[in-house]
Amino acid sequence: MIRFLLLSLCILMAFTSCKKKSSATPPEAVSLVFPEENSECTTGVSLGSETSQVEFIWSLADHTETYELRVTNIATGTVQTIVSTTNSATLPLAKGEQFSWLVRSRNSEVEQTVSSAEWYFYNSGSRTTFAPFPATIESPASSANVFMDINNEVELVWSASDLDNDITGYEVYFSVETPPIDLIRSLSSEVTSVKVSVSSDTVYYWRIIVIDEEGNRSDTGIYSFKVL
Repeated sequence: MIRFLLLSLCILMAFTSCKKKSSATPPEAVSLVFPEENSECTTGVSLGSETSQVEFIWSLADHTETYELRVTNIATGTVQTIVSTTNSATLPLAKGEQFSWLVRSRNSEVEQTVSSAEWYFYNSGSRTTFAPFPATIESPASSANVFMDINNEVELVWSASDLDNDITGYEVYFSVETPPIDLIRSLSSEVTSVKVSVSSDTVYYWRIIVIDEEGNRSDTGIYSFKVL
């Protein structure tokens, strides 16, 4: 009996030592190409008075088998997805609406996925004026760890775009609570950064509201960073 157990153990050890560890490499992120960031897409194929078919194009990514295109209607929050094995896909979209889009890279040999940057655009329609695009957060990056300067401050930096070029200003919300409800600055359109007082070992939350001449407002959503 003991000899049988020893023999079984040896076989098990031999089998285990022969198993190969997975050498699969996680997929890489794509670069978005079209529709261009903060633009009006005018190349859609009309499907009627309210909808057009829009083609999305991105770069190919290494170690990637499939690409998941995700397009979100900013006004309604509706998300459309489609999976492609190439670097393009088409979706029907409402005319005259603002959308965001991104692409997720997938590989069946690993669970990890990776997302591209997120871009915003308008699908061309009968609209004659446009709300501003949500501001692009430049610094600190989302969920970043940062150090305060010698004045115990951190600089918040962003950029913004509007097809009408009529941005009038920004509202900066900043606090240790989420969502950040404290309006700490109202700034003119020329100012795209502000320094805030911080404490070490603390997480802060912030967002930017962009306002145009028509009173249209766009929201970045909530970003956070930790001061070390």
